[in-house]
Amino acid sequence: MNRQKQQYVTIKGTKDGLTLHLDDTCSYHDLVMELEEKLSVNQTNEPDGPLVAVHLKVGNRYLTPEQEEEIRTLIRTKKNLVVESIDSNVITKEEALGWKRKTEIVSVSKIVRSGQILHVKGDLLLIGDVNPGGTVIAGGNIFILGALRGIAHAGYYGNKEAVIAASVMKPMQLRISDIMSRSPDYKSEERNEMECAYIDDNNQIVVDRLQLLTHLRPHLTRLERRL
Repeated sequence: MNRQKQQYVTIKGTKDGLTLHLDDTCSYHDLVMELEEKLSVNQTNEPDGPLVAVHLKVGNRYLTPEQEEEIRTLIRTKKNLVVESIDSNVITKEEALGWKRKTEIVSVSKIVRSGQILHVKGDLLLIGDVNPGGTVIAGGNIFILGALRGIAHAGYYGNKEAVIAASVMKPMQLRISDIMSRSPDYKSEERNEMECAYIDDNNQIVVDRLQLLTHLRPHLTRLERRL
């Protein structure tokens, strides 16, 4: 009995073009051979037709830059086909380290004085004060166990879910993503408790009691309550 050859390349048509699922267990050489064969069979006979976007799903296979370019070139040689995206479950060590830097909490114990800038890619936990004229910037959230009297900019890379919290909230300026606060909104009232700043539904920065964060940002931490 003849055993059917295993399929290394599966082509599916979608409203966004073609999705190619590429087997991640076979050799790269066998994969490219079958890709060439299947694309030749399915090649359109309309050279002047519209371009068709191709989305590659490579699973747990890591493609080197050279292999990725080879596959892109192979697909480009077929009429009307252009690679729109390559989706892989695997990332490089450099990409993993970059992701770690953007998501980790950086703890710093110091006073940020006038003219100084403290910038981290992830969340910032500052044990100390930010003096007037000092600036703290974080790609994620900012937590200050001390007085914030200078400038704080959270969500620096565009994260509007980021928050700013401080033991004493008397900043010169607050920024979250591309939204900047207006000074009178948070200097008009003295409070003897930790406060937090966040972007509300009106796309404005609001300062309120720290306890509200549990409801406003339920996914702020990875810790779960266990009963």
